[in-house]
This record gives sequence, C-alpha cells and structure tokens, in this order.
Amino acid sequence: MLHLFDMFNVLGAYSWVNIRFLLEGAWVTVVVSVLSIILSYILGLILGVIRYVQIKYVSAIVGFVIDIIRNLPLILIIFFTYFGLPQIGFKPAPIWASVIAMAIFESAMVAEIVRAGIVSIPTGQMEGARANGLSYWQALRFIILPQAVKNMIPAIVSQFISLVKDTSLATIIVLPDLMNHAQIIYGQNTNYTIPMFLALAVMYFIVCYSLSLLSEYLDHRMGQSNSKKAKQAEEVAESAER
Repeated sequence: MLHLFDMFNVLGAYSWVNIRFLLEGAWVTVVVSVLSIILSYILGLILGVIRYVQIKYVSAIVGFVIDIIRNLPLILIIFFTYFGLPQIGFKPAPIWASVIAMAIFESAMVAEIVRAGIVSIPTGQMEGARANGLSYWQALRFIILPQAVKNMIPAIVSQFISLVKDTSLATIIVLPDLMNHAQIIYGQNTNYTIPMFLALAVMYFIVCYSLSLLSEYLDHRMGQSNSKKAKQAEEVAESAER
C-alpha cells in the first residue's frame, strides 16, 4: 500500500499545473536561445570575416579578444553581465543578462567556425573570381561565403545545440527558464526530483533534436541548390562552346 501511495505521489509530478509551469519555463528557454542564436550568428559572422581578411591591427585585436572569450567559462560571463554591468550603470533583467552573455560567448565560437569555413574554400575560387573582374569583397560575398556557409552548417548547429543546453547555467541568476521551474517544483516535493529530471531530459531532447533535423534539412536544400547551380553553369559553358 505504501508503494502504491508513493507511485501516485510521483505521478502527481506530472499534474497539469506542474506541466504548465514547466512549459512556461521552456518558453523562456526557447526565447533566450533564439535571441542568443540570432545575435551570436550575426556577430560571429562579422568577427569571423574580420579575422579572416587580416585587416591591419584590427584582425589581431579581434583574434585576441575571441581567444580570451573562448577560454573563459560561460558561467563567469553570465556573472559578469548580471552582477558586473550594474556597476557601470546598466542593470539588465535576468533574461537580457542571459541573452547578452550567451551572445558574447557563442559569437566567439561562431567566429572561429566562420573563419575555418572560409579557409576551407580553395584559394583558386578567390583567384578565379578576381580574374573575372570581381573585387575582393564582392568575391568574398558572392563566391566564397555561400560555399563556406554550407560547410559551416553542421558545426554551427552543433554549437547552437550546446547553447540551448547551456541556458540552464543561467538558473544561477534566477532566470525563470526550464531548469529553474523544475527546481522550484521538486524543491516543494522531493519525490518529484526524478520525474522532473525525466521531464527535463525529454523537453531538452525535443528542442535539440529539432535543431539537428533543421540542420539536415538546410544541408540537403543547400546541396540541391548547389547542384542546380553547377548544372546551370555546365549548360551555359556548353552553349558558349557551340
């Protein structure tokens, strides 16, 4: 009878009130993740290009800053944005402190992925583009970057999946995310600890696996697009020979 009581007690962890509370936390996790992904991708793309093109002094400084950020623990950056920024007059709410910290940290990671992606493109591509009259920046934008982005997709998506999981670190600054809400629930009843961990595992898996599927879809679409462009180029070349 005691085991039966414990079983119903554990099942109570999945009451509609608790599930709704978890979903509210999951929504905050998704919002923080999406905003961080957008900002870190834009900033990382810019920083990666700057580091690749070797602008005098600027590229070296950017590379130095990127190396510093990449070798810092994310939780330290979260602490700095939440506790350090108020010291200079800017006091962000937990959600914005989390977004800023995640964007700074992930942009450094994305910058290295972007730089490596551009470097992976054969130098002949740039030389051929320049020989056809394109400027350096035009060749970089229209020839090199589109090819590099395709090579970068798996690594970037993998990094963004890590970002989603890293949002749980922001619980330390009381971000009302999925992890924080789960802690509140099992803090009220210790019998709910394991059920909450299982619920967390399922919800994080759904979000991260969705990103993996999106990565495969984008990779497939870009592969089809590149094949179509290559076929068109061959047709143009054949017609020119005639």
